[in-house]
Amino acid sequence: MSNKRIIRFGIIGCGLMGKEFASAVGRWCHLGGLDFEPRITAVCDPNKAAADWFADNVGTVKQVTADYQDLLKSDDVDAIYCAVPHHLHASLYVDIIQSGKHLLGEKPFGIDLEANRRILEAIKANPDVLVRCSSEFPFFPGAFQIVKWVNEGRFGQLIDVEAGFWHSSDLDPRKPINWKRQIKTNGEYGCMGDLGMHVLHLPLRFGWQPLNVRALLSNVMPKRPGSDGQPADCETWDNAILATEFDHEATRVPMTLSTKRIAPGNANTWFIRINGTKLSAHFSTKESSTLRYLPYEPGGDQAWHVLDTPHVSAYPSITGHIFEFGFSDAILQMWAAFCDELCRPDNMSQPFTCATPTEAAQSHAVFTAALESHSKTQVVSVNYDTI
Repeated sequence: MSNKRIIRFGIIGCGLMGKEFASAVGRWCHLGGLDFEPRITAVCDPNKAAADWFADNVGTVKQVTADYQDLLKSDDVDAIYCAVPHHLHASLYVDIIQSGKHLLGEKPFGIDLEANRRILEAIKANPDVLVRCSSEFPFFPGAFQIVKWVNEGRFGQLIDVEAGFWHSSDLDPRKPINWKRQIKTNGEYGCMGDLGMHVLHLPLRFGWQPLNVRALLSNVMPKRPGSDGQPADCETWDNAILATEFDHEATRVPMTLSTKRIAPGNANTWFIRINGTKLSAHFSTKESSTLRYLPYEPGGDQAWHVLDTPHVSAYPSITGHIFEFGFSDAILQMWAAFCDELCRPDNMSQPFTCATPTEAAQSHAVFTAALESHSKTQVVSVNYDTI
């Protein structure tokens, strides 16, 4: 008999990422040595076909509903995964937190700074509820190795940092408009709100908090086919390049952050590059099994090393080290981190947590400053006192 603690999850928003979570739960046996396990017991979506997919494919689902309040009232739900458009974050996240259910929510944790404040207030009022933000890419083995090197102080004096998340599907002008292209549902952040938490997760975790920003925002495709096939206005930013700085050991360090929905040739590319006087390193999901690094001693060679990373991340799995790690593996690792922290908040089996509400709030401060910077075409200080 298994003595695993079962964490009963409800899903609000049964789209692409909800299905990915269901897949991760189905693959839980890939992770070894864990004494906890998620179980999806309830799902909610106003789209009946989307919710019925879970009823048809996830045998543990007991409740299918179009009203998310049904999940919050259920005694068969301990925690919620919520993946809904940004304009719904504040109302749903606050209700979830106030109901006492633990929450893993999608970024950006509110359509704007004010919505994010409402969520933070609910968290402060309910300290026993675990709340985290979805961000899976740092769990790739190459990225996870960089996390270890930063924590070990291996880079020496930092020279510069670059991080980004790029898509390319929006290069096709025939792609129909959706909620992410409208300010009322996605918010004025545009691509920054949709992709930026992934980019900022590691820099903020390392304490590399942007002090200021000069933002270059672009709406590459101002119109797309609407529901009637006629051209409709795309109101949100497609691409964003943010030039920032942060302080590290009495040194001001340049950092470039980029979020792009239109980056030709990049289906789903997340990357981070850190240059230092003792070590430089670069990881990109475009080459998910490759980690590039350059160790340096004064007077020595400046030669990049290429490491073929094994299938090793935060939580050990049954997958052989010789096999390649992928997106579904990263999601599985992220969910293990959330469940681990929920079960053992002070004694996780490894220390790297999912993105925190504080980090999400810091990202809002950066994006808000970026909007002002682009509007004024000047460098703007990031005000973290507003969060």
